Amino acid sequence: MKIEHDTMEILSGVRFGETLGGPISIKVNNHDFANWTKKMAAFGEEYGEKVTAARPGHADYAGIKKYARDDIRDILERSSARETTMRVAAGAIAKSFLSQFGIEVVSHVINIGGVAVDMKKIDRNAIKATDSELNCYDAEAETKMKERIDEAKAKGDTLGGIFEVIVKGVPIGLGSHVEWDRRLDAMLASALMSIQAIKGVEVGDGFEAAVSFGSKAHDEMFYDEDGDVYRKTNHAGGIEGGMSNGEMIVLRAAMKPIPTLMTPLHSIDISSKKAVLASKERSDVCAVPAASVVGEAMVALVIADAMLDKFGGDSMIDIKNNVSAYLKRLEGVQNE
Repeated sequence: MKIEHDTMEILSGVRFGETLGGPISIKVNNHDFANWTKKMAAFGEEYGEKVTAARPGHADYAGIKKYARDDIRDILERSSARETTMRVAAGAIAKSFLSQFGIEVVSHVINIGGVAVDMKKIDRNAIKATDSELNCYDAEAETKMKERIDEAKAKGDTLGGIFEVIVKGVPIGLGSHVEWDRRLDAMLASALMSIQAIKGVEVGDGFEAAVSFGSKAHDEMFYDEDGDVYRKTNHAGGIEGGMSNGEMIVLRAAMKPIPTLMTPLHSIDISSKKAVLASKERSDVCAVPAASVVGEAMVALVIADAMLDKFGGDSMIDIKNNVSAYLKRLEGVQNE
């Protein structure tokens, strides 16, 4: 953040603030690349020493074996989480699209290095963009999280954690139960797992549901005075049978500690075949807050795709008309 401004420039696909239907190309300048032009040159003589000390927990070793490379830099540059910059940029466009239908995607950090928020203090309906440095909605927990991060930094260590992504205003019926690859929860889990260092994803109660009685794990349904269906709980996290059920979608992702440590772990040198300490690249102590923003983007992209898959249309007018007709039809079904 001291180097990059992450300002995006749209080069094509948009005119006067409206999309045209063609590909949207986005440019984000990487100011630090000026320091790497020789090491990463497309042509010419090789420059600088090769990286040969693999980092445990990274793509280094599997990558050089898979692609038959002898310089780990060929792997680490492409596998870096820096590529999530474009995911967030594209996700911002998806969020803008979803906002036209009253759908909002937000996130918050609920655990860093074992320091957890008090979920009783969290009102998911009130969560929005925040000035919190850690994207955390429990001020007391955030203070303790910062202390844990400082402790890890002093040791040359890193920390992981858990963040939650929430989608508000999703209509019933996104996704489908008829094919495995059309299930909304499967697509969302895949998108979140694709983020670097994510090792686990939960929908709703997730693993907690596995140790609960069925009577406590499912969301009972009731009719109100107007004949509309409501639920008192949301254990399913807004998805049942691979489809959105009209409730708030709640997802959680677990991020492992960053594998690049300033106090390196024991590893191997792929060139000398000797035991060494892992190589060091620029690294953060904890990237969970940043990952939560990437999580928002990935979820927004999936939900936007699911909306287009269900409602189609070649223009916003058509899509909005299709959504409106569908919602009216649902009201009719519910009132029968």
